[in-house]
Amino acid sequence: MPQSRRDFLKSTAAVGLASATAGATTRSQDPPAAAGSARSVRTPVLEIGYEEHGAPEGAAVILLHGFPYDTRSFDGVVGPLADAGHRVLVPYLRGYGPTRFLDPAAPRMAEQAAIGQDLIDFADALGIERFAVAGFDWGNRAACVAAILAPERIVGQVVVGGYSVQNTVAPNPPMPARQAARFWYMWYFNTEPGARALEADRHDIVRYLWDTWSPEWEYTDAVYERSAPSFDNPDFVPVVVHSYRHRQMNAPGEARFLDIERRLADRPPIEVPAIVLRGTASGLGGRPSPDPTADRARFPRLVARRIVEGAGHDLPRHRPDAVADALLELVG
Repeated sequence: MPQSRRDFLKSTAAVGLASATAGATTRSQDPPAAAGSARSVRTPVLEIGYEEHGAPEGAAVILLHGFPYDTRSFDGVVGPLADAGHRVLVPYLRGYGPTRFLDPAAPRMAEQAAIGQDLIDFADALGIERFAVAGFDWGNRAACVAAILAPERIVGQVVVGGYSVQNTVAPNPPMPARQAARFWYMWYFNTEPGARALEADRHDIVRYLWDTWSPEWEYTDAVYERSAPSFDNPDFVPVVVHSYRHRQMNAPGEARFLDIERRLADRPPIEVPAIVLRGTASGLGGRPSPDPTADRARFPRLVARRIVEGAGHDLPRHRPDAVADALLELVG
């Protein structure tokens, strides 16, 4: 990344965050891509591309990336899980990497109920009855939705960033100005100029989000180029645009999910064993509160809540040890 761009970003308010403490793993170089098998599996809606690691007979652990990231976020997580004897599965969400819609004419939608159902469908297609799951951003939302819809399927959940289920059936109250400013991209994608800008140069927007959402993470061009092909998926732009418009009630969802979205609008608690991880260095918010009350209310079976030093929005990439340790604590 050009130094001038990083210097500029460091001069903005978005970078006014505490430095990582000793022992944090903010760094300029990712570990090599974890050695695993690149595969695909067909669900009722998608051909899902995924990477598999570890013992095929091991207990299943599914790792879910978010926007705008891909499976590379978990390269540092899979090793300890595979070494412990687990079967580790890292799928590409709809609109990313090799994942494709089966029906060329199907609308490219990505409401929260759809990505939650994708997780359940993925496990079904692989014949996996029960699994542990960790996710961040969209991946965390998919895991939260799946845990509400099918709690009996989930052994344990590592929740990166906290409860993220949305009310998509009623208008949300206005955000405070500072909070709304952090979500500029969401408002931008709700406009036609924003959708055109994402189509015209998605990598410019993605890199800016990487820079501002994890301002303490110094990454190289080579690191970005390992993930860049995932955003060249032909469905990436329409999927992203639909996701952000649907949550603002500016785009319809799939008819089959109307009842589920109404259920999710109540933001029910998640009744599976959970460990919540919150990073200290995310450009989407300040340092997390030490008070666990809100997380305990959302996760009645909360096992632990941890504030993770040196982690930006892409916490699994910056502190893979924290994610791997939490999963091993839940599943052994």
